[in-house]
Amino acid sequence: MADPLAELTAAGVAIWLDDLSRARLSTGTLASLVHDSHVVGVTTNPTIFQKAINGSDHYNRQIRDLAARGADVEDALRKLTTFDVRWACDVLRPTYHASNGIHGEVSIEVDPRLAHDTEKTIAQARQLRSLVDRPNLFIKIPATTAGLAAITRCLSEGISVNVTLIFSRRRYGEVMNAYLEGMEAARAAGHDLTRLASVASFFISRVDTEIDQRLDVIGSTEARAIRGSAAIANARLAFQMYEQVFSTGRWHTLAQDGARPQRPLWASTGVKDPTYSDTRYVTDLITAGVVNTMPEATLAAVAEHGVVLGDTIRRSYRDAAEVMAKLADIGIDYDDVVDKLERDGLTTFQASWAALTQTLDRKLAAARKRPERKRRSGMRTIP
Repeated sequence: MADPLAELTAAGVAIWLDDLSRARLSTGTLASLVHDSHVVGVTTNPTIFQKAINGSDHYNRQIRDLAARGADVEDALRKLTTFDVRWACDVLRPTYHASNGIHGEVSIEVDPRLAHDTEKTIAQARQLRSLVDRPNLFIKIPATTAGLAAITRCLSEGISVNVTLIFSRRRYGEVMNAYLEGMEAARAAGHDLTRLASVASFFISRVDTEIDQRLDVIGSTEARAIRGSAAIANARLAFQMYEQVFSTGRWHTLAQDGARPQRPLWASTGVKDPTYSDTRYVTDLITAGVVNTMPEATLAAVAEHGVVLGDTIRRSYRDAAEVMAKLADIGIDYDDVVDKLERDGLTTFQASWAALTQTLDRKLAAARKRPERKRRSGMRTIP
């Protein structure tokens, strides 16, 4: 029988799950996806944690313990989220070792409210690394202007980084430069480059959502004909940039010292428009050396009916450039689109963080009013 996920893996795409929860960990669902569905990594973000913790009973015991210890909401939030990420790192640890550190990573994001503060971002990245304390951890840092400097500094200190919220090719070029600067500084500081890694999370579906809305407003025949083509074209041209940057002499000098390329990661791959194929942001972005992080519904769709036809990126650069040129001719302002998407992405994550903080604050207050229940034996120890 066909196994599209196995075919995707054979084509060189690392399959990550864009989700994490205490329920998924405690029931063994994540371990099953690693074993049965070729999942080799996990990403989280504030929205994922907000959905996981809000209304779930799996966090109640730890919340009661934190309340009894007098933890404030910020400390409690970090304890809850790093516990899940540490557990996920342990689930993926065999994958990490078996692949010699290429696969098996789990990402946790700095507080999105720090996106425009370089020094506070770096400080929290150090804190998160210490709290999780696993070699297969990525710290997610948004690709804002302030984030770029934080990315370089974190890498220079030996902290592996997942750069998130990348929408524009211009910003992606800056991200790759920040990575190279960080690796050069890490080498100068004596860090083992073979144990330092990074991915660059280039967002996909939100680009189509925003541009399609603008095309619908234009409403011409030409505009309608090009709906749904921007996101994939944008990503393909970004990968062309990746090939150019990671074929330079500057990169080869780092590679000789054991550095690995900063892999492109396709994020936001769940399809928003139901008229589009639910696997398009996976099967149309296949090439060796990339990561695709999928929500479970997308993962299941690819497993059920995804069609893997080999490399769908490298042979499509000319077509992708033509799509972007047509969009410009129709009146789509690419720079305005990607700038808005970055702002909106940060706003969404900050809103999720605020909602999560408010929910957790209420749960802590309620827990302080209840007597602690007797702990069941055999439960995983919660710090």
